[in-house]
Amino acid sequence: MEEETLLEAHGPVLAAAALLAGVGWVGLGIIVVTTIPTLFPRWLFFALGLTAFTGTTVPFVRLLHRRFTPAGVAPTPGHVILRQSLWVGLFGATCAWLQLGRVLSLPVAFLLAVGLIAIEWFLRARDRSRRPAAPPEDNA
Repeated sequence: MEEETLLEAHGPVLAAAALLAGVGWVGLGIIVVTTIPTLFPRWLFFALGLTAFTGTTVPFVRLLHRRFTPAGVAPTPGHVILRQSLWVGLFGATCAWLQLGRVLSLPVAFLLAVGLIAIEWFLRARDRSRRPAAPPEDNA
C-alpha cells in the first residue's frame, strides 16, 4: 500500500491520538498543579493518565507496525493500533495506581505486562482466524 493511502487509512487514528494526548497531558498538568489528592482528583488523574499514555503511544505503535510488517502483507488496521496503544495506557495507569499503594515492584510490573501482551496475542490470533483465506493461485 502506498504511503499516501496508508496515511489516509490511519489519519483518523492519528487525529484521535493527538486529541487524546493533548487532553490527557494538559489535564494531568492542571490536576497535579491545582488540586489536592482527594478521591475525585485521584481518579481523574488515573483517567487522564490513561488518555495521555494512549494518545502518546499511538504514533510509536504505528511506526513499529510500519517498520516490521513484511512486504506484501496488508497493513495493520487503525483499530488494532489504537487497541495496542490502549494496552500501554492501561499498563501505565495501573502501575501508577499500584505505586500509590506501594505495591508496585519489578516482578509485579513484569507479570502485568506479560498478561496484557498475552491478551493482545490471543486477540490477534482470533482476528487472524476470522480473516478469509486467500484464494488459491492458478499456476496452469
